[in-house]
Amino acid sequence: MKEYKMRRGEHLDDRMPDLKGSIEDYFGEVSDTEEWQDHELYVVEDPDNPVFERIVAGAAEYGGKKDKLAVHFEERPAEDVIAEGNADAAADAVDAKNEFLLEATGRDAKSRRDSLKREVEDDAPDY
Repeated sequence: MKEYKMRRGEHLDDRMPDLKGSIEDYFGEVSDTEEWQDHELYVVEDPDNPVFERIVAGAAEYGGKKDKLAVHFEERPAEDVIAEGNADAAADAVDAKNEFLLEATGRDAKSRRDSLKREVEDDAPDY
């Protein structure tokens, strides 16, 4: 599960007031909810795109801090997707993930990568 921060001064509620609806627009019908670290997340068991096997997404709320977007994309093995003749779906899956994360966080892929790198660097021990 990955957690994504919003841009400075922005909140998930403002960017996606109907988070469940947005998840359904991008990935397919929400079929269930699942608890992860005391957060209630939405589950898409049968995503529209054949590359995805299952998607779990929702707001990770932390009391006094800003909410983060918690997401886990379970993907099928590339060999299986290609063997079924769905190679084009792989590009669509990447686009759907990036567009969803951009809409939710206001950060493009490069900005999200840079942010994750900084978090890892901050956690590194000093020698």
